[in-house]
Amino acid sequence: MPRALLIAPQWIGDAVMAQPLVAMLAARGEHVAALALPTIAPVLRAMPGVTEVIEAPFGHGRVDFAARWRVATTLRARGYARAYILGNNVKARLVPWLARIPVRIGYAGEASGLLLTRKYHAQNGGGRTDMRERYAKLAGADCGAALAEPTLHVDPGVAAQARARFGLPPRWVAVCPGAEYGPAKQWPAEHYGALALRAQRDGYAVAVLGAPSDARTGEAIASLAPHVMNLCGRTQLDEAIALLAGASGVVSNDSGLMHVAAALRRPTLGIYGSTDPRHTPPAAHHSATLWLHLPCSPCFARACPLGHLNCLRGIQPEMAWAALGGLMHD
Repeated sequence: MPRALLIAPQWIGDAVMAQPLVAMLAARGEHVAALALPTIAPVLRAMPGVTEVIEAPFGHGRVDFAARWRVATTLRARGYARAYILGNNVKARLVPWLARIPVRIGYAGEASGLLLTRKYHAQNGGGRTDMRERYAKLAGADCGAALAEPTLHVDPGVAAQARARFGLPPRWVAVCPGAEYGPAKQWPAEHYGALALRAQRDGYAVAVLGAPSDARTGEAIASLAPHVMNLCGRTQLDEAIALLAGASGVVSNDSGLMHVAAALRRPTLGIYGSTDPRHTPPAAHHSATLWLHLPCSPCFARACPLGHLNCLRGIQPEMAWAALGGLMHD
């Protein structure tokens, strides 16, 4: 069985969208190990088709050449036949090059594909395409309509233990108000609060999941809807994944946790403003999106260039609850 090394992306959502590529490689008999930052590794551990996860001790966005050399030295003797490199920069290519992996596959991107042996070029002059298709094309196949949806798996017992550990009942809804990219992707806290109240009236508990940087937003939501549990910053990523695996439903901005929840086959509603669900859609197992597609959207800006955020403010809580309810009752 040929051994392959996957150099995982640096963002949670991007890592989830790499799963169809992993599935294609595994289906043709490749033994896929993944090299991932510690902040991304839990996603790869939940990914069917990945047989081993190697944590990369690199700073986010840093070269850390000495650390990359040490990792490459340990990998050199493992006999990887090829590496699939999902980042577009030279840093992502260093370990497989230093590890002397003979075939190094990726997109040309930075420095015209320096250190790659097989280069792919973005279509449409670098335009935005479906990320799942972009990654899966590295397998050398024409994916087309047959491309599988991203899938993650958590053992049901692990999910039940996580829910019990945080004191959540069987019927509960997760809201994920964060988005690392910036406020132009964040549905207003007052809308999340109104949605939480609506969920509670229908008999669901509500918990807010997110990073420590989302804690203040979580507090704002909890202040608008009593009894909401603010877990922002209180879970590690592996715990958040296990919790999402047992949620009755999930409402999220276009973020990593949205992609995780949808890939776990939970009823998931993605709220889109400055970004485009045609480019980064949630896995379609049991999901839907709300996007007003205003003339100014998608702008892909970190903050609203016009200062009004109408692309998100115009998505009303009742509209979101109705969409999620339809998914939960299908």
